[in-house]
Amino acid sequence: MDTTSSRPDSPADRYGPFAHLSAPNVLLYRAVMRTFLVAKERFAVHLRPEEVHSGLVGGVRPAELEGVVGALDKLVAWGNLRADPDTGRVTAVEDFYRKRFIYQLTREGEAAEQALSAYDEALGRRGALQAVALHDIVTQLRALLVLAAEEAPDPAKAHLALDALASRFAALADNARAFMGSLQRTIDLHDVGEEVFLAYKDQLIQYLERFIQDLITLGGRIARLILELEGDGRIQPLLQAAAAREAADATPQEAAHAEQAAYERWAGRWAGLGAWFLSRDGRESQARLLRGRALGAIPQLLAVVRSLNERRAGRSDRSADFRTLAQWFAEAPDDDARHRLWRTAFGLYPARHLSVDAETLAARLAHPDPASTPWADAAPLHISPQLRRTGSYERRGKPRKVEDRQEARRLLAETAAKQAAEIAAARARLATGGITRLSGLGELDPVSFRMFLQLLGDALATWRPGMTHTVATSNDGSMEIRLTAGADGTTAEVRTPDGVFRGPDHTIEITDLTDLTGGRVEGSEGA
Repeated sequence: MDTTSSRPDSPADRYGPFAHLSAPNVLLYRAVMRTFLVAKERFAVHLRPEEVHSGLVGGVRPAELEGVVGALDKLVAWGNLRADPDTGRVTAVEDFYRKRFIYQLTREGEAAEQALSAYDEALGRRGALQAVALHDIVTQLRALLVLAAEEAPDPAKAHLALDALASRFAALADNARAFMGSLQRTIDLHDVGEEVFLAYKDQLIQYLERFIQDLITLGGRIARLILELEGDGRIQPLLQAAAAREAADATPQEAAHAEQAAYERWAGRWAGLGAWFLSRDGRESQARLLRGRALGAIPQLLAVVRSLNERRAGRSDRSADFRTLAQWFAEAPDDDARHRLWRTAFGLYPARHLSVDAETLAARLAHPDPASTPWADAAPLHISPQLRRTGSYERRGKPRKVEDRQEARRLLAETAAKQAAEIAAARARLATGGITRLSGLGELDPVSFRMFLQLLGDALATWRPGMTHTVATSNDGSMEIRLTAGADGTTAEVRTPDGVFRGPDHTIEITDLTDLTGGRVEGSEGA
């Protein structure tokens, strides 16, 4: 039997190795293919039918060896396996006439199994919010800052640092996306039962709170490091060095454009990292959106718990309402009452375009027409003349003129410029230039006070019992606040046009990081 794999003649033949997925014994075929993959990892090239039979688990293993042989022959016919004559055990002339084969994976069969493994892994992946990845990203960014300070950065070190940074960032983004998707399914009780949800909801809420705290603290630090690397274009030589090192292994046909293509890939990765942690051009950063999603998931989880507790306590729900409504239908005295109940409960009234009003309904009740009455003999329905002529109640006329939106765009541009100026002025107003006290901030305008509350909230979010000092950065990396508890027990007052903000006095230092880094985050409004 010559079963050497060849190139498929048509595109449809390329998917033959997936044919076993729709076969009746799909579990057996999948188990056989996994046995060959495990054998390949152990550097075994060929397998005999008895070796495949012993490698199967008890749940799918056929009782007789012939069942495995039949499955192997089917997989050979589909192109997943290749069968070669087994001449290693021939001891007599008669053995040449017996059907004995050894089997190995074909290139198509191995590719199909790899695709199925990736599908199973992606389908069962729940993801995680990786606070450790945030720490690793901070470490790699600091390493890049050290390399950027050198006159001639080592290309190998730059490439390894950027590669590690891109790997950790990709893992963080993929896991965060998978986790938020699985979290929403959990909130909807699609992937988990009620008992399991109630058992681990406390741990899930604590997990979200811990990640939100790390994202507030480390996200701002990462944003500041990114701005420092982008200041004066210090990241560009590192990206070019990494691209040149990758292009060194290019083939002669690709050497002319390899370095430019590699640089564009690295520049795109760096832009993606910046978009994840920095709010720019009026777009919120992905880290800020993730923080909002995680914060919004906590009350949603609590609402699900409250709903489940109310259901267990015997509170009315939709199913109970429908049972009560069914009882009312059963207790109705006649069909007229049931029709009125139906219209009241479900709002299914006659078609509005026929202009059936209360007088028409009253006339029908007074002189009802049987269902067997021909439509030509029944009482007519009065329809609007305009509806009869045009088929619509709407008036027809000339289309509306195209509006000139230049004035609206100009107003939007002026508003955006005004808001950016207000934010810059608020940052300059809040920057203390050193250590001061809350009571020494003086009177704040509404924009400055709103930004101050956001900074204070970020700092207090990291505060834990027993702490006397904390440092926090706004989510866009533009402001840093250092807060130290006061020991004298005095009360601070911050005056605004809308009132007075009072609280325990603290030692405070607010720094405008954009002045330190030379960069500017546009379109942000604090943390």
